[in-house]
Amino acid sequence: MTRASRLQQVEDCLRRTPAHSLPEAVDEVLRRCLPAVSAVRLLLADYHLNVLVPLDGQDQAGPVRMAGTLVGRAFVSRTPTLNPIAGVNAAPDECEVSVPITARGERLGVLAVTVGGRQPEAFLPDLIEIAEITGCALKVAWNHTDRYERVRRLRRLTLAAEIQWQLLPGHGCAGEEFSLAGHLEPAYSIGGDNFDWSTERDHLALTVTNGSGAGIQAALLTSLAVGALRNARRSGADVAEQAALSSDLVYARYRGAEFTETLVLRVNLADGVVSAVDAGSPRILLMRGATMIPIELEHQMPLGMFADTRYQIQQFKIEAGDRLIIVSDGLYTAPTASGGAFGTTALERVARQSRMLDAAEVPLAVIAELMEHLGGQDLADDAVALCLDWKQSATDSSSPAHPAETQKSSEARG
Repeated sequence: MTRASRLQQVEDCLRRTPAHSLPEAVDEVLRRCLPAVSAVRLLLADYHLNVLVPLDGQDQAGPVRMAGTLVGRAFVSRTPTLNPIAGVNAAPDECEVSVPITARGERLGVLAVTVGGRQPEAFLPDLIEIAEITGCALKVAWNHTDRYERVRRLRRLTLAAEIQWQLLPGHGCAGEEFSLAGHLEPAYSIGGDNFDWSTERDHLALTVTNGSGAGIQAALLTSLAVGALRNARRSGADVAEQAALSSDLVYARYRGAEFTETLVLRVNLADGVVSAVDAGSPRILLMRGATMIPIELEHQMPLGMFADTRYQIQQFKIEAGDRLIIVSDGLYTAPTASGGAFGTTALERVARQSRMLDAAEVPLAVIAELMEHLGGQDLADDAVALCLDWKQSATDSSSPAHPAETQKSSEARG
């Protein structure tokens, strides 16, 4: 059987398999296509991205920690790892090959396959492709069954967290021009913070929302704001119109008693020009080489604070090699054990320390730094961290990194 026919057989098998049975189908088709395979495990990352959890019925050993394990290293580094198997029950020359499962740049878990033979690396090309096929199949199947959602939660989510996680687009995505990742804490009891993105042919849309209040009321408020932003965005509105339409809807519901602080961005893929509306508190830090540049935008009214609020667009430019780190107010102003707030100094320090990490690891590094500063205390507010690595070369590098002239949005309503 040729490599192309093996991959086609895997793809055909997963396409025909019911959504809830993908792990068993992967096991069956791998054993059939690769006779050297003796065991297959499919592990998914939990909400905290601290451990990898095996699918029910596949492994009785329980979750595997990301840190300090070869399986975890495959997930973190997006690079396959080889782990020779030793022990009285192990066959000669057995090795577990761990391959990251990804879908369009988002890390979902790890495919761990036990193979026999003296050259386990010979299976890597096939297993890398099969893991990617599996990742795409999982993303399609995810909304058709609760099996995968159940696996990745180590304890029960609050209802507010359930609502909020369903709003999120995922943990990351990537394209030729960028790599993007976000993380939200506390994972199991979040209230109103949110991030959202959408990739298009010519631009990348991003929002970071710092909701007010706590619990189910905060989750419902954020759901309304994010839904309104998406509705306006999908209708073709620019970032100022998106903010205005969302603000009007939030105000109509809460009459100013509740509001959301939101950052709305649109990144032009051709030249790296970022159009922004800063309706509140999320902060942006630009890392260009060894230079840290806080992006200072004009703070405009939060969404829903007043009726008929109009917003103005500001612009700045990012260049190839730039990194943007965006954090919510719950992270930036979090009080630390030693007094004061997390603030710019700590954010710049962790940005420097994590400059060699993949974009997917940066939000986790920022959250970890925050938790260390808290000295073991629980978060008093939600914390969002988002990282954007920009790869595309700008057509004109003469524009400044700081916001340029403010542009008035059109009066048209989408």
